[in-house]
Amino acid sequence: MTFRYQIYCENPALHYIQFKGQVAVSSDELILDLASWRPGRYELGNFAKNIKGFRAFNDKNERLAVTKSSKDTWQISCSGAQEVRFEYSYYAAELNAGSSFLDDQQLYINPVNCFLYSKNEAAQFEIQLHIPAHWEIASGLTFDNNKTEVGSFDELADSPFICSPNLEKNSYCIGETTFHICFNNQKLIPWERVLTDFEKFTRKQIEDFGEFPVKEFTFLIQSLPYAAYHGVEHLTSTVIALGPSADVFSTLYTELLGVSSHELYHVWNIKSLRPQAMYPYDFKVENYSEAGFIYEGITTYMGDVYLLKSGVFSPTQYFKELAKQVQKHLDNPGRFSMSVAAASFDTWLDGYVPGAPGRKVSIYTEGCLLAFYCDMKIRQATQNKMGLETVMKQLYYDFATQNKGYQIADYKAALENFTGQDFSSFFNDFVFGTSPFEQLLTEALDYYGLQLEQKASGSYAEARLGMKVVQVGKDWQITQIYPGSPAELGGLTPGDLIIAVNQVRALPQLDNWLSYHENQNKTLLIERNGRILEKFIPEVDRNFYVQHTIAELAEKNAPQLKAFKAWAGLV
Repeated sequence: MTFRYQIYCENPALHYIQFKGQVAVSSDELILDLASWRPGRYELGNFAKNIKGFRAFNDKNERLAVTKSSKDTWQISCSGAQEVRFEYSYYAAELNAGSSFLDDQQLYINPVNCFLYSKNEAAQFEIQLHIPAHWEIASGLTFDNNKTEVGSFDELADSPFICSPNLEKNSYCIGETTFHICFNNQKLIPWERVLTDFEKFTRKQIEDFGEFPVKEFTFLIQSLPYAAYHGVEHLTSTVIALGPSADVFSTLYTELLGVSSHELYHVWNIKSLRPQAMYPYDFKVENYSEAGFIYEGITTYMGDVYLLKSGVFSPTQYFKELAKQVQKHLDNPGRFSMSVAAASFDTWLDGYVPGAPGRKVSIYTEGCLLAFYCDMKIRQATQNKMGLETVMKQLYYDFATQNKGYQIADYKAALENFTGQDFSSFFNDFVFGTSPFEQLLTEALDYYGLQLEQKASGSYAEARLGMKVVQVGKDWQITQIYPGSPAELGGLTPGDLIIAVNQVRALPQLDNWLSYHENQNKTLLIERNGRILEKFIPEVDRNFYVQHTIAELAEKNAPQLKAFKAWAGLV
């Protein structure tokens, strides 16, 4: 079965992409499917909500009857037809690393969002793009005269492309693999710096795995004029959305390197090495897995570690990134309520929004910190000769190259094999359980001659009252409350808008007025669901939302120095 698609952009201002498809048929019914979710975001996307005006015709141009059998499945009655032609428009008005978007400056498509396919039949795809002659195309796919051929829906779904007159491209090679870096809408690119840094972390990752899974890879970077940070992994490419554009090579350059290294590591860890529950992907239903701490957590940890090991990050830069994960962990009371394994399963429920206060944890943060500890245990057991990269390489060759998925027990067995230690308690307590693991972090930091330092938050609202706030217009909205804090004792709740402190409007800064009344009784005037309330906030003699940093010990002993140098790639 071959799907032949023509893609048009007839009125970009309306954000509708026109799709016209043809496929030969040999039965009385053709069933077309649209994916319900996309790889890299394990929640239902309901992309069919963007489909408009679906119609189907036979080879005599007669209209065919169409019935929807589910939210994203179309059944076409085509008795007597040799070919079915179908057409629809897709609303593409959201621009992020996993969406599709159309305006007068670009056509950007993540095919998993918007290409119909047949779930029950293997198919090939021929795609012809009708775009302005001066637009270029950037993709992991190969386009010739705006046309490409793709061997399967899995490959198509995993192959985004950007068509734009504002693409800037450059490349570097490592071994037999060519890596392309494509910026869209980015000016003044310091190519020498970018290519040097990208080559460093890419080379180190390939060195540790021993091979790269594909022969060509493309970084597709959407540079946006507003604040943005998002990346999505694919086998032969990644899409990164970052902004504002003016800051990409200044204050956001660390973020660009971090997300790029993270997404590159995903080529091995999730695009190739994948849990059994996702091997293969089923795009129509939830693919539940408890292994998020492996495919996202380890990637979060290793993505930054490779920037350290390759010399792109200094130790101080890396410590800042690791400290951010520690901070997120300790600030989240959800760690006492939900395990990281359960949080992985529940990404399909609410894994990408704040959700109910204190209910859950992040597979990225918790998985990163557990990976940090496991890395240390392997290095400790092998006299710093091996680390977590060795375990991941073993799993890659045992499972990815053998075309099969792994189970969590396989990861546990690999850890035990390389350390000679029993990890049963570790998995029971910290992966499937909610036991505090601050002691594990202290142990791992100490092994490298590092320590966790604490100081009170610079925000009075956070440090003394235990509430995080953001400004909304002239008011201040509470986003998070620390358990047992004065804010909680005073009856405040996330979502409350703080209007005044002791009958004075909280302008221009809330913190100024709170600290002005330090060690005094405070009454906050708030708005909650349209009601105006007064809440008395007590003072207590302790700090909340303590800020954490990671620093080197003033003097490391010989084992710590040796371990640190091996881990940081300084030997």
